Amino acid sequence: MELSGIESKVALVTGAAQGIGAAVAHTLASAGAHVAAADRNGERLATVVAKLEAEGLSARAYPVDVQDGEAVESLVKEVEERQGPIGILVNAAGVLRTGRVVELPDQHWGETFSVNAGGVFNVSRAVARRMIDRRLGAIVTVASNAAGVPRVDMAAYAASKAASAQFTRCLGLELAEYGIRCNVVSPGSTDTPMLRGMLAEHFDPAFAIDGSPAAYRVGIPLRKLAQPRDVAEAVAFLVSDQAGHITMHDLYVDGGAALHV
Repeated sequence: MELSGIESKVALVTGAAQGIGAAVAHTLASAGAHVAAADRNGERLATVVAKLEAEGLSARAYPVDVQDGEAVESLVKEVEERQGPIGILVNAAGVLRTGRVVELPDQHWGETFSVNAGGVFNVSRAVARRMIDRRLGAIVTVASNAAGVPRVDMAAYAASKAASAQFTRCLGLELAEYGIRCNVVSPGSTDTPMLRGMLAEHFDPAFAIDGSPAAYRVGIPLRKLAQPRDVAEAVAFLVSDQAGHITMHDLYVDGGAALHV
C-alpha cells in the first residue's frame, strides 16, 4: 500500500541520530517529507542528515536536548521559520537505564523520566500549540511494549514509557476537536544501539527471541528481532492519510512478545 499525506509535509523527528529515530527520519524523508531531525548528539545527527541529503532527500539537523523546555520552544520556532509549518511530529528520543529498583540511583530515575516522559511533553506541547491554530497535524510517540508488560531491571524505563504513552493518548483526546491525531507505537526488542548497549558484549538475538523464564520473559513468537525500519513503517502508516480515522491508538510492533496485552 502506498502511503499518502506525507509528501511535502514538515516532519519533526526527535532522537533522529540513531536507531528507530534515524529509521523514522529516513522513512518519512523517502516518502517525500521535509524532515527536521533533532537530537542532543549533534555529531551523529549531522552524519544521519548528510546521508539523507546524499540520497537526494530533504532533511535538516537541529541539535537539541528535549529535556530543556525553552530550547525545545526555540527549536520548534526555528523549524517553522526555516522549513514551514510542522505537520508531523514523531517523539522518538529516549534513554534506557537498567537496574533493580532498590539499587537504582536517583540520577538514573530522574534522567529516564526527564527524557522519555518530560521530553515528549516539551516537544508535543510546543508543536501542538501551533497545530491547533492550523487544525491539522499528526503526532506519534515511540513508547515500548515494556509500558504494558512488567520487566525485571527495567522499572524506570517501563514506567517512563507508560507515562509517555498515556500522555499521548490524553493529548489525542484534547486535540481531537481540532482534527489532530495522536497515536503511540510500542516496539519490543529491536536491533538498535540501545538494545546492543543493554546487552553489552553478550549481545545475542536468541536472548530476546527465546525469552528467559528467570526474568519472566516469554520471548518473541515471530522468532526474530524487529529492525528499526519495522517500527518506522508503523509510524509512517499512523501519520499518513491511510490512518486518517485512527487516534489515541497504541500499536505494538513486537512480534507478539507482549501476547497482545
